[in-house]
Amino acid sequence: RRGQLVVRRAGLVALPENLVRPDFQENNITDPKELSGALLELAASIGLAGQKKWSVALPEAATRTVILTLESVPASRGELEETLNWKIERAFGCPVEELQVARRRLTVAVNGRARYLVAGVQRAVLAEYEAAFANLGWRVGLVLPRHMGEAWWLMRAPSSTQTDSLLVSSHSEGFTALLLRRGEPLVVRSVVCEMQDCRDELYRLLLFYRDRMAEGENVTGTGEQHAIERLLVIGDRLGEERANELLAETLSVKAHALRAEDFRLILPSGDDINFDQIAAPAGLAALAWG
Repeated sequence: RRGQLVVRRAGLVALPENLVRPDFQENNITDPKELSGALLELAASIGLAGQKKWSVALPEAATRTVILTLESVPASRGELEETLNWKIERAFGCPVEELQVARRRLTVAVNGRARYLVAGVQRAVLAEYEAAFANLGWRVGLVLPRHMGEAWWLMRAPSSTQTDSLLVSSHSEGFTALLLRRGEPLVVRSVVCEMQDCRDELYRLLLFYRDRMAEGENVTGTGEQHAIERLLVIGDRLGEERANELLAETLSVKAHALRAEDFRLILPSGDDINFDQIAAPAGLAALAWG
């Protein structure tokens, strides 16, 4: 309404310890039926027990996201597919036949070379989650990593084409950092580390940005100067204050820490739910509105 997005219903449920253990290669769900029961209880609590069509943001550690760059222009569609499949196998560490991937060509080229954003999950891992959904008769359409649902807010914002943005999405195994330029991913890094090492890992990424990405000439050939002016921090491993301290230390800037109101998103009143908790699923739901 009037350019705003309103979350009508939202809920949270605490899962038993070790029921879901996100991992890219190993089994993720110890008891699909127990997970199905927890999801049904959650859906019923917010009046969505009859809902059958869903989009899903998978846990970070269960997925991988990379940006692939082509060194040359493929001579044919077949050569493009062959090149991308080879790069995907190298990046994900397994045969492409074992992966469920979503890819998108990015419009911002690096040194004139085409780039592709690729998100993937092992088919065997995805099948575990699908089994839990199938127990409920749910049909899942869009499936993306959690950080892509969160990054959508940065990609849709009106100012996304004017400044560089940084998403830092932390979780129990580490964090994912996504740098965006002109509303598109420029750099994505998924880091597995202990909580005490998160600061150092983000520091290294910001140094890379400073040395390689801050000057547009090195990336797009425009010669423009860029700076990270918008910051979205999800999770409690790296707070906004600490992230901004690192931005000041490495880039001499202080970014605007974004909130739900910056995205014209209205959360349910009276519920003990914040944007941090539902940024990913709300982002997927809002995709339908462009």
